[in-house]
Amino acid sequence: MPRCLCLTRQCLGLITRIECVVLPLAGDKGLWTLICAAGLSGSQPSAIKAQGPFCGPVVAEGVLAGIAESLLVQGYDECAELPIWRLHIQAELRRLNGDRHGRQGYYQFQPDS
Repeated sequence: MPRCLCLTRQCLGLITRIECVVLPLAGDKGLWTLICAAGLSGSQPSAIKAQGPFCGPVVAEGVLAGIAESLLVQGYDECAELPIWRLHIQAELRRLNGDRHGRQGYYQFQPDS
């Protein structure tokens, strides 16, 4: 399973894009996160969500595989284009790393938030 995935779906003339990346968290504890950015292709992402932390990249990649499978069933297709929201995802990773240093707790993805 790759550590980076881009999916798109066309609906009513609009292209929705989702980019997901598995990245290591700071601190040399072997913790990894999955960060996803979503929105209309060609514009800024309208949502950025993180899941984790996960103990190792294999666990995070498994979650990414499950998300990808679910999105493919919903009509998304893999996109061969280069990622366009990498800077937004890096900013979220910096925020997560800063939060983790400020308070040593876990964060968990809340799909309804």
